[in-house]
Amino acid sequence: MRIMPSVRFQSGDMVMGRWPGSSLYYEVKVLGFDGKSQLYTVIYKDGTELELMDQDIKTSSAFRPASRSRSRSHSPGRRRSRSRSPARTTRRSSSRKAAAVATVTIAETTPSSRREARLKEPVVNNSNNKHEKTEDNNDTANKNPETKVETELERNQAPRYNLRRRTTDGKASETKPQQEADEEEKPKPAAAAPLATCTTPLDFGGKIGVYFWLLFLPAWVLFVILQGNLEDPSLVNFPPPLPALDSFLDAQALGVVLLWILFQAVLFVLPVGKLSEGMPLKSGERLNYRTNGFFAVTTSAVAVAAAVYLGVDLTYIHSHFLQLGVATLLVSFLLSVYLYVRSRYRPADQLALGGNSGNVVYDFFKGHELNPRIKNFDLKFFCEMRPGLIGWCVINFAMALAEMKVQGLEAPSHAMILVNLFQLLYVVDGLWNEEAILTTMDLMHDGFGFMLAFGDLVWVPFTYSLQAYYLVGHPNPLGLPALAAIITMKLVGFYIFRMSNSQKNNFRRNPTDPKLAHLKTIPTATGKSLLVSGWWGMVRHPNYLGDLIMALAWSLPCGFSHLLPWYYMIYFIILLVHRNSRDTDDCRRKYGSAWDEYCRTVRYRIIPGVY
Repeated sequence: MRIMPSVRFQSGDMVMGRWPGSSLYYEVKVLGFDGKSQLYTVIYKDGTELELMDQDIKTSSAFRPASRSRSRSHSPGRRRSRSRSPARTTRRSSSRKAAAVATVTIAETTPSSRREARLKEPVVNNSNNKHEKTEDNNDTANKNPETKVETELERNQAPRYNLRRRTTDGKASETKPQQEADEEEKPKPAAAAPLATCTTPLDFGGKIGVYFWLLFLPAWVLFVILQGNLEDPSLVNFPPPLPALDSFLDAQALGVVLLWILFQAVLFVLPVGKLSEGMPLKSGERLNYRTNGFFAVTTSAVAVAAAVYLGVDLTYIHSHFLQLGVATLLVSFLLSVYLYVRSRYRPADQLALGGNSGNVVYDFFKGHELNPRIKNFDLKFFCEMRPGLIGWCVINFAMALAEMKVQGLEAPSHAMILVNLFQLLYVVDGLWNEEAILTTMDLMHDGFGFMLAFGDLVWVPFTYSLQAYYLVGHPNPLGLPALAAIITMKLVGFYIFRMSNSQKNNFRRNPTDPKLAHLKTIPTATGKSLLVSGWWGMVRHPNYLGDLIMALAWSLPCGFSHLLPWYYMIYFIILLVHRNSRDTDDCRRKYGSAWDEYCRTVRYRIIPGVY
């Protein structure tokens, strides 16, 4: 019977761990010990989690100055025990006996000195490493008097590491830290960025799935527009009657769309409002954004009121809704082509992690460049908050005028007024708190491609306004009790949405704010903390909960005669569940075991006690 060795280190101990492929030791924290594989799980100061053998971990006292003169030629435990779990495999170097001559006994643990030491560090000759670097070993030894030359026996018996980095599913996966270190130190290309392997899992069904979404999403928008104008907009009436092909694209409608986008762009660049600082990028840089969204929506409201006063017929939007949708779709597609072409000539540090798969169609859809800008004009931030979002309110107002015209009313119906006011409040609140969007997944992580361009310019204004579009031809009288219940539901959802988003945004920007001192947190290896109290201790996404309650309040005024006006509620549930999944994967990669602890503390994702 094999005697199990005693566990020298306990969870939470601060020790010195050997960096794989080298003789450098860094300060690490012990997270746990796997008795089956006899491996310690440790975490470095940069957040990297690895599994190390017992002989690759030393106490801090072992690195006293006097110990540097000792030769490590006869270090015990250099051989690795082969009795491991069959499930744990090891990546073997294609040249196991080839190792560098010079080794360093200990290095500083600060990030800057760590990078310097890594440049001096010998590299194992691994044929799988495309970015291999070599040095004159004798010259390296001469430059550093504290280095010792390994014997031939040591080089031939270099240990084989079983090292793993945390992946999206929370399990450990094999990794090559030295290769990653070399990649990190590689100079950034100044010319066209080559297609590279995606650094994050593929979304939306991967490279095959995006073909479906590229066809389905535009087709669905056209479908709901055609359905909403029918006397019986039942989803079983498929396909809806199609107009003549030449009626889909109208030059005047295209001109209206371009004029609207140009008007919003002018408001965007005006030196009104404050300059807000975005979150740090991979390079450490922070971009500045002109957050004058509230100025833009109020100015747009004045312009629309002036247009109506001067006799402009806004019911044109209702009668040409299909043509306006097709024109906006064309603009979003051309913008996406421009975004992808320019992204091929951007440095690697300006590209998005998720839109870097190497597949043209996937990267075109997901977005290749993170923050495309024309000088100081940020294209993603502009499209995210301005033409589509404010255009949504203008469309709703036009539908209210169209309802009065079609049904011969002196004023819009109660249902139409509720839909207009609820959605106007949502948009105005978003633009009043425009700075908060700088901490969202769209701005921080997603590249700007067809997915966001189409979503911002087409999907939002032409599907989120579906309730108002439906009510033009399908009135739904509401009694006083129904009005009171719907208004109450909207206010409750809005309160949860706004308060939770404000708490999150304030905490991200200033975790030391005295107003947030009562909140409990879980620290992570990245230096950030996870909220486990307040709104974010109730569920993991209280803002999504508020969003869902508001979506329900938007749909109820349309009644239950048809499923079509409830499409937004159904779509939003799917969207938030998918977004929660993406967010969970991203947080597990970034925060590792701290995220697992957070999920155990805050059990429910969106709906308390249900999901």
